[in-house]
Order: sequence, then C-alpha cells, then structure tokens
Amino acid sequence: MKFNYLIIISLFFLGCKPEVDLIVYNGNIYTVDHDFNVAKAIAIKDGLFYEIGTDEIQKKYNSKETINLNGATVLPGLIDAHCHFYGLGLNQQVIDLVGTLSFKEVISKLKLNSNINSTIIKGRGWDQNDWDIKEFPTKSKLDLLYPNIPVVLERIDGHAYLVNQKALDLAKITVDTKSSSGTIEKKNGKLTGLLIDGPMELIDNILPELSLNEKKQALLNAEKICFKNGLTTVDDAGLSKEIILLIDSIQKKKELKIRIYAMISNSKNNLDYFLQNGPIKTPRLNVSSVKIYGDGALGSRGATLKTPYHDDPHNYGKLITRPDELKNLATRIAEANFQMNTHAIGDSTVKLLIDTYSKVLKNKEDPRWRIEHSQIIDLDDIEGFNNKILPSIQPTHATSDMYWAEDRVGSKRIKGAYAYKTLLDKSKVIGLGTDFPVEKVNPFHTFYAAISRKDMNGYPENGFEFENALSREETLKGMTIWAAYLNFEEKEKGSIEKGKLADFIVIDRDIMSVKLDETYKTKVLKTFVSGDLVYLIQEP
Repeated sequence: MKFNYLIIISLFFLGCKPEVDLIVYNGNIYTVDHDFNVAKAIAIKDGLFYEIGTDEIQKKYNSKETINLNGATVLPGLIDAHCHFYGLGLNQQVIDLVGTLSFKEVISKLKLNSNINSTIIKGRGWDQNDWDIKEFPTKSKLDLLYPNIPVVLERIDGHAYLVNQKALDLAKITVDTKSSSGTIEKKNGKLTGLLIDGPMELIDNILPELSLNEKKQALLNAEKICFKNGLTTVDDAGLSKEIILLIDSIQKKKELKIRIYAMISNSKNNLDYFLQNGPIKTPRLNVSSVKIYGDGALGSRGATLKTPYHDDPHNYGKLITRPDELKNLATRIAEANFQMNTHAIGDSTVKLLIDTYSKVLKNKEDPRWRIEHSQIIDLDDIEGFNNKILPSIQPTHATSDMYWAEDRVGSKRIKGAYAYKTLLDKSKVIGLGTDFPVEKVNPFHTFYAAISRKDMNGYPENGFEFENALSREETLKGMTIWAAYLNFEEKEKGSIEKGKLADFIVIDRDIMSVKLDETYKTKVLKTFVSGDLVYLIQEP
C-alpha cells in the first residue's frame, strides 16, 4: 500500500509543468540572435524571455496567458539610437509647423492656433528647404502681427530660431550682440530675427518655466507615441539633470514604462553632478554618457566644412564647441568612465572628433564613443572609425536631405555623405535612429530608407547613392542589437534570447520578405515591455 502511494505522488510531480507568465506561439519570430534564427514560440517569466523555440513550448509549460500569433511577425523591441524623446513630448504643446510649404503657410498656422492673450507663442518644424523660395524667413510679418507677444519658431532640425522683435528685446539681443558659437543673422545692418545654434540659448533663457505637471505630461505623451511605433528603448540625445531625475522618479513609480538611454546635456551643472556622482543604471534608465554639440546642421549651413559651402562660398559653418573645449571635455569624460556622444554633421567636425577621440581613448579598452549623425565625411577620414569610435546615424536624413544636400556640399563631397554601408564596413556595428522630432518617429521609415535609399514616393528610381544602402538584416540589427551595443546594453536587450528583457513587438507584415515598398507601410499591432502589453492597435 505504501509503495502504491509513493508511485502516485511521483507521477503527480512528474506531471506538473513549470509555470510561466506568458506564451506567444504560432508566430514568425525574428530573434536577431547571433545566427539570426527564426522561432515559432516564446515563453516569458518574470519579465524575461524564458525559452525560445517551436510551438512545443506550449506543451512544456503552464502559462497564465497565451497568445496565438496566427503567423504574425515578431521583432525584438525596437531601439531608436538617436532621438529627442522629451522634445517630442514638448512638441505636443506647441504649434506644429512640420510640412509647411511656405512662410505664408507658417503664418496661417500661427493665426489659426495661437492665442492673442498668450504670454508666448511657440512653434516648431518649419524648413525653408521645403519652400519654393528656399531663403530663410525674416521677422517682419511676426512683428506686424504680434508686436507685444514674444514669438519663437524653431526650425525642424532644432538648430535655428526665427523670433520677433519682442523676443529679441526680452533677450537683450541687438545688432551689437556677438556670438562665437553660432550666428545672429543681419541684413542691411538690421536683425532679421534668425538665430542659428549658440545664440538660441539667449532666447531659451527668457522662455517661461514649464510646470512640473507639464514636464511630466510631455514625457507621458512621448511614451504613448513611441509605444504606438514599436519603440521600447529610446536614446534621448541631450537631457538636463532636472529631466533625468524626473524620469527616474516617475519610472520608479511605474508611471513611465519606456526604457531611456539618457545622454547628459553639456552644461557645467549637469556634468558636475553626474560625473561626480557616477552613472545611474536601472532596468529602465541608463545615464552613463554625455551629449556634446560639435557643430550645427547642414540645412541651416551651421555644419563646419573643410572647404566652403558649395552654395555659399564664403561660409565654412561654425563650431559650437571649440577644439580646446572638446579636448578638455573628452579628457574629463574619459577620466569619469562615461561615454562621449558628439553631434557632428560637417566633414571638418568629424575629422576633429576622430583626432580628439583617438588621442583620448588610446589606453581605453572598450569605450564605444559615438559620433552622432556622422553625416558629411571626407572619404580619407572614414578610416578613423573603428571599434572604439562608432557611428550613430539616421537613414531618413539621407532621403530628406537628398533634394538639396549636393547643393550645399558639391558633387565630389556628396560621395562621403550619408555613407552608411562604408561606415558599417569600418566600425562593424552601426546604430540607427530617427532624430525625431526632426524626422517622423516611425522606425519603419528608417528601415525603408536604409535599404532602399528612396523617399516614400519611390524617388530616386535607383536610390540615392545606393552603394551605401544597408541589407535588411543589417538594418534590423542597427535598430535592435547593434543599437543596444552602442548603449552597452547588448547583454540585456536587443534580441529575443533566454534571460534578456522581454521587450518585443508584433507587426502586420514580414518586413524581411515583403516587397521593398511595402516595408514603410508596416503597422505595429502590439508592443510589450518586460512581457507586459503596453500598446494594442485600435481596430477601425
């Protein structure tokens, strides 16, 4: 009798299957692991991938929840390697000028959306390169319409303001005001209202302070947009101490679920605090890098070039951070064991950074310092990229800028512009982002631009400098595991592998096999962070 009882107990325990929290099965799951394996099912437990394999996983485990994917495609949670997450949120609180086709249309949007009783009127997104008359606007119309309210209109790339006279007066900017890190535009001895790069800070200093609730709401609004687009990690390229600590506090309260790789903005207050106190690393926040501005943008002719602009023969652009400052910052950042991520658009700035990084990193084993944008490069300087100096690039910049970029730099220099495949050959990894809100948030626009080198209208037919297109596999890696690598996070995210964070998305088509012009139309059906559903598409 005793023997039979023991057999029954043994059979009972042998029949018990391990418990997991979620099983997704019957899918087309791109793991983006070392061998780029494709799986059918995933088991998730305690916020981590527990097992990846075939639909046999269903038989191995009891699960609190199961999802039949019905053949849908799954990708690791996407990472935007360079964006302005907080800026995206703030943009939801200002007048949207993206896509305006003339300054007249800008004015129409201001009239329609501004309040004459406001303390300030703010807008963002204009781009004179999209207009028939591709000249910078002036403040004359703003002065006429809004003589008593400061107006601040930010260019799409964030590197120029158009402001009215009231704003100039409040900021105490006159024709005699000097700037060594940007341009205060003048015409016939008078201010035009255009400020490029450095002088913009004088306007920032007079803007009204946002409330804590407005800042928090900006972060939550940005998160909602990112989850809808399948982004589970964002690299915010420049945040203040105040916003970073706010992010940390609301993440700990589980009010903000997105993962953020926060680059510290270059200011004395920010650097003194973080470089002294050391990095912050939680499951949702990584603060271990510093964002520096080397130069400005190509669209506003603020990028620094080795030889003058092709369409402005007396202009070389202007550095935002002087060479001696860059060297001092690099030395200090390296000594604190932080990563340095520097904005560099022009070939002169890229060369300066390669030289500066190379000297400072000589004895550093695995620094992974980044050159953000790596946009216009002298082909002789591309050799400077390696496993210590890595490119972080934005494929949609190539397809947005291609209409006018050659006008700026000329036919010879354009061969080293947006040279993503050449850069990848040198560095072996490359991080892909959007630079939103400069470009749209949608990462499938990034995917399409990288592999096609075309815009969404299919132009140009053979692709812009198509020899620098990336393969689909390279592109997906650049949006997942390689982006994680640039953040020193490749062991915890970026692929669907046992023990990694269970961040993944379900999409409506197989981007690795559908026709090229179908890829950018991809919709995200579901987004998961740590195995929790954070976004579900609303069916029409």
